[in-house]
Amino acid sequence: MENLIPLAAISVGIIVPLAVFFWQYHETKHKNETILEISKNLEDPTKLERLLGIFDERKKEPVDYRRGGLITIFVGVGIYFLGLVAMGSFFEGVGLLVAFIGIGTMAAGYIYPNTSEEITKAVEDFEEK
Repeated sequence: MENLIPLAAISVGIIVPLAVFFWQYHETKHKNETILEISKNLEDPTKLERLLGIFDERKKEPVDYRRGGLITIFVGVGIYFLGLVAMGSFFEGVGLLVAFIGIGTMAAGYIYPNTSEEITKAVEDFEEK
């Protein structure tokens, strides 16, 4: 009976990732089969492109590092205060580490432009010099 809990914990650590992989595989497989079946019946290539655009789940906009950095900073601050109040110095250090990672991410968002308007503005500013 003593070994049951560790075995269950190890099993869950293995079963959950495998289940997620299996689920993602079958979801994508059925979607691709559906697209293939519909494309056999379409004769207009523009309709096929629109169909593929509907099923395309990728984000069209680039990642905003400033937003992600700010969120990470506040997560780090929250972990720091959790360590300060209840958990101890280990969590204070982890909180500071996470906050500094957020600061670095936010700095990267300001250094590297990420939207097309910012890139266009940066190119125009460079061409003026």
